[in-house]
Amino acid sequence: MRVLVLRALGLGDLLTAVPALRGLRRAHPDAEITLAAPGWLADAVDRIDAVDRLLPTEGLVPIDYDSPDLAVNLHGRGPQSTALLRDTRPARLITHGVHVPWPAHQHEVLRWCRLLAQFGIACDPDDLHLSPLSVPLPRTDDIVVHPGASHGARRWPADRFAEVVRALGPEVVVTGSPADEPLVREVAQGRRTRVGDLAGLLDLVAGARLVLCGDTGVAHVATAYRTPSVVLFGPVSPAEWGPRSGPHRVLWHGTTGDTFADRPDPGLLGITADEVLRAARSLLGGGPWPGSASSARAMSG
Repeated sequence: MRVLVLRALGLGDLLTAVPALRGLRRAHPDAEITLAAPGWLADAVDRIDAVDRLLPTEGLVPIDYDSPDLAVNLHGRGPQSTALLRDTRPARLITHGVHVPWPAHQHEVLRWCRLLAQFGIACDPDDLHLSPLSVPLPRTDDIVVHPGASHGARRWPADRFAEVVRALGPEVVVTGSPADEPLVREVAQGRRTRVGDLAGLLDLVAGARLVLCGDTGVAHVATAYRTPSVVLFGPVSPAEWGPRSGPHRVLWHGTTGDTFADRPDPGLLGITADEVLRAARSLLGGGPWPGSASSARAMSG
């Protein structure tokens, strides 16, 4: 049996689909499962242990696959994604549509699990964790700060990230994509950085003491590796994209807006550096900051 799955989106989108992909694997243990997704996600796909082949697919473009026995739309509500899968001439298609309405305001993990459940495929929405590395990494003292996001609406200001980095001390590692390198340098202020290299980022988060980031893919990596995290939300509710359980703190001021806007969402701007540091301290054990004495005093109340 040949199964084709479409999820041609980003890192966080891929990781929220892990329970659905594993549900498909359990339902069809002998099938060849092909995932149409961006090629740069290969290192993450390898750790899911549910996909046999990654078919590099950048967004909503024609899919180079012919006549699957089953095609599964984990990309979106359609109609474009559905039409692209129909063009592959599948014997059977699972997708939202007239008979399976798109549920609004639902957590992304549950959305795909419930879609498959309506077709008799059971999924565990808590089955989010990535497979262990061949050589498991021990926990380190690293505090990963990831200031980037795909759209400006979800980017907390760089000067506030820099303020937090100064308070957190020398254990901070500031991460980002190659396109985010100027932002990473601005926030890091001479501290350690890691730019690019998805496999290295996954390993870094897997072994970190804490992750601090916005509503972006790195937050889902922290969930996947059970790494404590502080996640800053702005235009999108954490009820739809946030961690559903685990050692995480979500900061959100209860407003929603345009997630594709160029400027930081007003709700995101309402989050202060002190709020972030208090949340981080609660996950670090509440002890003194490894940074300056003045930073420690500022948080003592």
